[in-house]
Amino acid sequence: MAGHSQFKNIMHRKGRQDAQRAKIFTKLIREITTAARLGAADPNANPRLRAAMITARENNMTRDTIDRAIKRGSGSDADANYDEVRYEGYGPAGVALIVEALTNNRNRTAGEVRSAFSKFGGNLGETNSVSFMFDRLGEFRFPLSAGTADEVMEKAIDAGADDVMSGEGPDGVHEIYCAQENFNAVREALEKSLGQPSVAKLMWRPKTATPVEGEVVRTLLDLIAALEDNDDVQNVYANFEVSDDALAKFAA
Repeated sequence: MAGHSQFKNIMHRKGRQDAQRAKIFTKLIREITTAARLGAADPNANPRLRAAMITARENNMTRDTIDRAIKRGSGSDADANYDEVRYEGYGPAGVALIVEALTNNRNRTAGEVRSAFSKFGGNLGETNSVSFMFDRLGEFRFPLSAGTADEVMEKAIDAGADDVMSGEGPDGVHEIYCAQENFNAVREALEKSLGQPSVAKLMWRPKTATPVEGEVVRTLLDLIAALEDNDDVQNVYANFEVSDDALAKFAA
């Protein structure tokens, strides 16, 4: 997990998110549309929608675009019906991967995900073939301005969270984790004590990490990039661990 987080930070600093803004917006619009379809159109009564809107604003999506996605999801537009699907498999060096997608064509998405795994030396497995190596957790992120590490730790514990990590530097954030079943209660408590989080979602965190080195690092990062480049794919989680030097070299 640490390796993948570092990879995401490197890609962010190199400006790839700007180059991929259209794809990012496509993914965010699907999440907003799905959240509005499955729950209320009012973000105050729909935590998933509220979290998606926060993420969209963090990525500079306009209010009009957000409102159109909400309206589309809460209406009767058949094209707004996306299925939530999860794919699991192994990448190079036996790295376990979980891929979450929103799709209106399961066959297309499954074929494209399978193709990406095959192209980069991986194998797509059955559902639950690797998820046992991950914990399903609630994740919340707050800017460093929310408080000191000790202050955030205290408030997180009071809210019922299980783990807190506070980063440093311009990309640093407070990361707070809780058990899946406590997600809504912890979210409500954190919003009262720390304000709106920049991220509030359920995620997969690996229990152990698989060391990766050498040229395999490049192949693995290429696989993750190919998966994340797919419009249907919302999230990719992996259990690899690599050195900072290797990440900097191969993500360049």
